[in-house]
Amino acid sequence: MAATRSETRQNEMLKKTIDDLWWLSLIQGIVAVFFGLAAVFWPGLTLRALVYLFSAFVLAWGIVEIINGFLSIGRRDSWWLTLLFGIAGLGIGTYLVRHPNVSFTALILIIGLTLIGRGLLDIVGAFLDKRSSTHRFLTGVIGFAALAAGVILLFQPEAGGVAFVWVLGLYALVYGALSIALAIQAREALSALNETNHKKI
Repeated sequence: MAATRSETRQNEMLKKTIDDLWWLSLIQGIVAVFFGLAAVFWPGLTLRALVYLFSAFVLAWGIVEIINGFLSIGRRDSWWLTLLFGIAGLGIGTYLVRHPNVSFTALILIIGLTLIGRGLLDIVGAFLDKRSSTHRFLTGVIGFAALAAGVILLFQPEAGGVAFVWVLGLYALVYGALSIALAIQAREALSALNETNHKKI
């Protein structure tokens, strides 16, 4: 009986977590896809325009992660990492909005470090997450994609100009598509849990 009650509580907690968080992945995915499309298919993209685009992307990223972090308190072991990254993203986005004339070198450094930080966060989160193996796998793939993009931007200075924008845009498209996939997978998991609980009643 005690085991059944414990299992029921865990299912309810998991349902609540998924219900609260799946839409955040969807929002992140949609924002990332729009940013990626603009970066890849905007041929006349200037440095100033890129700064504004990336700052909007990181601001949205930061706000969503802050919400995600607060909603995950007591539910995920990595909630504080998510919250810290959200605050960092908000700070980076605010800095870029207030300093749109930042040099190309400084922008590469900011974006590269941001992506590496994001990648490490997602990889750690994939190991700590208690959700499905599919969710952990997709989170890990997102993390490695961010890490790879950040390393390329920081350590391949010849990947400047158009190549730099393409690397950033392609990462955003990959991140966006996988985030949307995560949201869909989480929504399906929630439906499965609801169906299982309904059958038990």
